[in-house]
Amino acid sequence: IPGMDTALLRLPERKNSRSITIALASVMGNMLVVLVVGVNRNLRDPTFCFIVSLALADIAVGALVIPLAVVVSLGLKTHFYTCLFFSCLLLIITQSSILSLLAIALDRYLRVKIPTRYNIIVTQRRAWGAVCVCWLLSALTGVVPMFGWHNQATDGNLTTALITCKFTSVMSMGYMVYFNFFGWVVVPLTIMIGLYAAIFHIIRRQLNRRAEATANADKYYRKELKLAQSLALVVFLFVLCWLPLHIMNCVLYFCPQYHVPKSAMYTGIFMSHVNSALNPMVYAFRIQRFRATLIQIARRCMLCKAAESVDTSLHQ
Repeated sequence: IPGMDTALLRLPERKNSRSITIALASVMGNMLVVLVVGVNRNLRDPTFCFIVSLALADIAVGALVIPLAVVVSLGLKTHFYTCLFFSCLLLIITQSSILSLLAIALDRYLRVKIPTRYNIIVTQRRAWGAVCVCWLLSALTGVVPMFGWHNQATDGNLTTALITCKFTSVMSMGYMVYFNFFGWVVVPLTIMIGLYAAIFHIIRRQLNRRAEATANADKYYRKELKLAQSLALVVFLFVLCWLPLHIMNCVLYFCPQYHVPKSAMYTGIFMSHVNSALNPMVYAFRIQRFRATLIQIARRCMLCKAAESVDTSLHQ
């Protein structure tokens, strides 16, 4: 992940065990998100297509990013381009999360801006097409360092020399700060903030108008308001968890004379890991349809286990 270097070297086993715990929580929690959307037909709308895309990215964080971070912390010896590919893979997964969040914000904006034409313009097929575009853009932006914008400060032939794989030994901080952070983090997040501000403004305006007409006519916009608040919370948590790490990258790049403590870097890395496990909890506590389906799945599992235990006792 961005900013990974000596901060992860020689960490106590206790810290790596925490990362593994977060990885398991991320994979299991986001697999439940995919399962809930698959089980409940009412959740198979364009918004939840993008939520599934975000969940898949978070599953990849738990299954790939965090294990790779743990492996790198052990001082893995690899070829230069192998280490660079691993680093690019981490960026691709992170970028897919940001673009999925942007797609969700745009989808909710269209939902309240053009409610009568929304179902005609935003179909499920187009939503999945947008998901594919998000992942394609993530892949294209993430592999840019493979084509030359990387850190070449290493001895020997880049294709044959073995190095201790560290993020900053292969990744250019210029790429991380200017291209990745300013171009593909700050810009999408700024657009998202503008979209959610417009969403809340439109909803508040419509609620005020409808409150004057009838008490029941504002049900649609109140539902949209609650969902928008939940999804905006997801964006807020993403910013809260990822911004410290990007800020430390900027400090290392623009002010190399300042020393960033290893503990601070580790905390930033750990916060970025934690973010992948938070989204399922937001959905479960904030989205009623999601919570109800999750409860139904849990009850079915309990009933199945109870039936199996009864069947086993009858055959003994």
